Amino acid sequence: MSDTLNRRRLLKLLGMTALGTSVSSCVTSPAAAAKTNWGYIGKQGPEYWGKLSPDFQLCYVGKRQTPIDLQTASVKSIDNKNQESLIVKYQPTPLNLVNNGKTIQINYQPGSFIESERQVYHLLQFHFHHPSEHHINGEEYDMELHFVHRSQAGNLAVVGVFLKAGEFNPNLQTIWDAIPQTSGEENQFKDTIINASSLLPAERRFLTYSGSLTTPPCSENVTWYIMETSIEVSSEQIAKFTQLFPDNARPIQALNERTVFESANANKA
Repeated sequence: MSDTLNRRRLLKLLGMTALGTSVSSCVTSPAAAAKTNWGYIGKQGPEYWGKLSPDFQLCYVGKRQTPIDLQTASVKSIDNKNQESLIVKYQPTPLNLVNNGKTIQINYQPGSFIESERQVYHLLQFHFHHPSEHHINGEEYDMELHFVHRSQAGNLAVVGVFLKAGEFNPNLQTIWDAIPQTSGEENQFKDTIINASSLLPAERRFLTYSGSLTTPPCSENVTWYIMETSIEVSSEQIAKFTQLFPDNARPIQALNERTVFESANANKA
């Protein structure tokens, strides 16, 4: 492909980011993943993503990439009262899991959403990373959970929750008992009902910033809300995930000119 065509593709992708028209989820669809072989190790690992496909160039040249190291000493408080709250309205849904070869993803039925800055983002799915992708003050957690949402305009919002080794988590175990073991396998259980809110911390003070998907194509139309309070899961529960996915976390990216904001008050469940 010519350099001119590459530049045109990149400009088109950057334009889509600015307009917020990309509708990719945090985990690339199975069809897209099959088209371009990307992963977390070797020549398909994160340091090569931007070179694997012209559609992935933001992974290499983007200036608002995720994840980042969240330095609490340099965050700024949110002044706008409309911005400091994060309203969570999650409804129960039948359990629907997919092993997409990159993570375990739980697909969600329509009807659940978050609201922030007077914008509504509908919950599409949630999935897991090991170890955590974000760090806080240079330290990583055992795992990280991402709740992926999309607005009607096509903009994305992801709520991140840290998981740390501690007490056994019965809400997580409902999901763990149904994990598909094979890449591409999907398990649906109409009689098993879950509620994503059970995997959120009770105290919901958060850090927020403008970022990207943490997987290809690394689109930069994502608002991140990272919960400062983690939830506990047992070491055995962490080990069950790592048997399938020993390392599915993208390395830390540069903050560049971005500012990280903190909610002024802790929102209680």
